[in-house]
Amino acid sequence: MDYRSLGLKIGLEIHQELETKHKLFCRCPPRLFKGDPEYTFKRRLRPSQSELGEVDPAALFEFIHGKTIVYEANRETSCLVEMDEEPPGPLDEEALDTCLIFALMTGSRPVDEIQVMRKIVVDGSNTTGFQRTCVVSIGGSIEAGGRTYGLEQICLEEDAARKVDEDDETIRYRIDRLGIPLIEVSTTPELHSPKEAEEVALAIGRLLRATGRVRRGLGTIRQDLNISIEGGAQIEIKGLQELELISKVVEYEAQRQLSLLSIASELRNRGLSPSDLKEEFFDLTDLFASMNSPTIREALTGGRRVMALRLPGFGGLLTRELCPNLTLGKEMADRARAWGEAKMILHIEEFSRGDLSDEELSSILSKTMTTDRDALFIVIDEEERCRRSLQALLVRAREAILGVPSETRAPNPDGTTRYTRPRPGAARMYPETDIFPIPITPERIERLKAALPETPQAKLRRLMEDYHLNEKLARQVIDSVYSEFFEELAKETRASPTVIAVILTETMKSLEREGVRVGGVKEEALRSLFKLLGEGELTKEAIPEILRWISANPEASPEQALEALGLKPISGDELRLLVKKQVEENMEMVARMGERAFGPLMGIVMSRVRGRAKPEDVQLLLKETLKSLSS
Repeated sequence: MDYRSLGLKIGLEIHQELETKHKLFCRCPPRLFKGDPEYTFKRRLRPSQSELGEVDPAALFEFIHGKTIVYEANRETSCLVEMDEEPPGPLDEEALDTCLIFALMTGSRPVDEIQVMRKIVVDGSNTTGFQRTCVVSIGGSIEAGGRTYGLEQICLEEDAARKVDEDDETIRYRIDRLGIPLIEVSTTPELHSPKEAEEVALAIGRLLRATGRVRRGLGTIRQDLNISIEGGAQIEIKGLQELELISKVVEYEAQRQLSLLSIASELRNRGLSPSDLKEEFFDLTDLFASMNSPTIREALTGGRRVMALRLPGFGGLLTRELCPNLTLGKEMADRARAWGEAKMILHIEEFSRGDLSDEELSSILSKTMTTDRDALFIVIDEEERCRRSLQALLVRAREAILGVPSETRAPNPDGTTRYTRPRPGAARMYPETDIFPIPITPERIERLKAALPETPQAKLRRLMEDYHLNEKLARQVIDSVYSEFFEELAKETRASPTVIAVILTETMKSLEREGVRVGGVKEEALRSLFKLLGEGELTKEAIPEILRWISANPEASPEQALEALGLKPISGDELRLLVKKQVEENMEMVARMGERAFGPLMGIVMSRVRGRAKPEDVQLLLKETLKSLSS
């Protein structure tokens, strides 16, 4: 796909938690807690009008759901500031220094004075209804893939609470993460391909880690993407945590917008305009109640209704694929679920032969006046939810005639995206009156300039020299989330730096591709793992199995994994006896194959000691044993 001819534009926003002693506006430690909360409290969101009498569409979307928000907390990780029962304290100077350091490393221009602002947040993840944020610097650039890309601005803000549960009535958040300092790095919208987006995100992450002042681990860095093509719309995709997913998300979003533009053109060629789609809903409850399908009868329990919406002129389009694993019908149903919360939303082509007979299908089409040139959506739930969902489908169908609707979406694991809410309005930022402006003095800038950290290029050379890594492995370490942790392990343990680097990069990625959640393995467990490796208490071959086991048992230690898996190293004497026994049991093969018997024998022995003995030790003993037989 020629992305430049499509007019593809991408802007990146990188959000990285900072490693500080305190949260951004209070003295609480920036830690997450486990176990039951010590206390909870409730809030309800209510939209308000602006000075011009306008209501933010994103705020209205959240209000319509009418959910109660329950916040969970403990006294160690949060206080009255997070509860919005006490004004915020002064902005954390350590976090501000980190942002300024990154700004200086990218040539960004620090502002003369920091003014903290309030940015409206509508999903309940902030107890205040807004997020505190401030611009630290303007402009700057980042090098990636042999090119220079511009930065728009660098901001410092507080992280949001983390969602832990949600049902039909309630959303539950923990406020331990609320207030953790977060740097936001925004690029200019001059990225024009999936590859560029991924390279720039990688380069920004690399430079952030080079400061030595960012948090590590799952969920500490998140990427947002703003994507559009010529004739399309700006789509904000929020919350990517996997760097490797960026290029796929961009590729699929470009395909999605291109397909939506093609569908819009086809609908207009069919003579449709948005005004042709009327709010006419059909109640099919009685008709469906008489049907024989067990699936349908089960869906109608509890007083649920069946309602339908006919879309004139949409015939054959709901099954049109927008990008892999996403059709127009599925996209429209996603929108309807988000607004109306109906559990079952299907278009008529999705009903299986087992659900509807030819006569039943004919009755549905007749009652809704649906012809071959039309499409028909059917919704099953409580009446109010049915109506809200059908209204959302109607709005989305009208938008399909016009082109690509601007909206906020979230990534799926396969690189496709799903609708989450409308984009917020423009006037969502206003001054924070509880915090004094903070001047950025020349003396502060000079102090930070004098102690700028090592650049990634200098670190690459040092890793190769100090730890004898090849260039490929050194780059992999720098680009991983374990960049700083690698050096800690190399200094603290007697394990080979090369082995540490391979495990933290190649082995971890390989396990992730298998679906193993290695991101949840704690640093303490990894530290113990490499300590045991350096002391000869386990073999490097056993590490993948141990990591798999710890991923499934996150509170366990490597020692417990060794015991459970039976992977404690075999002693030298035991190994020698085992090798001798296997050779003796296969003397017929040795006599028949001679030296060629080494390979099969090596496989036999390793099948019995894999993970408990080093292959090189087995190889040496096997050669010695075979040599003694021939002498």
